[in-house]
Amino acid sequence: VQLQASGGGLVQPGGSLTLSCAASGKNLDFSTVGWFRQAPGKEREAVSAISRNYVGRSWYSNSVKGRFTISRVNAENTFFLQMNDLKPEDAAVYYCAASRYNLIMSTWAQGTQYAYWGQGTQVTVSS
Repeated sequence: VQLQASGGGLVQPGGSLTLSCAASGKNLDFSTVGWFRQAPGKEREAVSAISRNYVGRSWYSNSVKGRFTISRVNAENTFFLQMNDLKPEDAAVYYCAASRYNLIMSTWAQGTQYAYWGQGTQVTVSS
């Protein structure tokens, strides 16, 4: 299994970006997929995740709620993170991740629940 993240770049504060993560390989029916980020000198932070099996079940960190939207297209083994109203504090390397577990509110943000990780894509927010 491989996850390929893309879509990062340089954007001005208030701007938007959409990150994509494409999965390839065998047995790609992940129950939960998500996004994490890590800024220089900071710990990795869970951003958002979405369930495959429960329609509408998604989670967001408080720092991005209302600005970011996660989605997935199961038939294409691809999932996305639409990021609006970006702020300088959103700048980080963003990683996509996939889990075979049906994660819930208390577990979705735990990186150890995800066995598969993409390589990361850089998001820079600066004027």
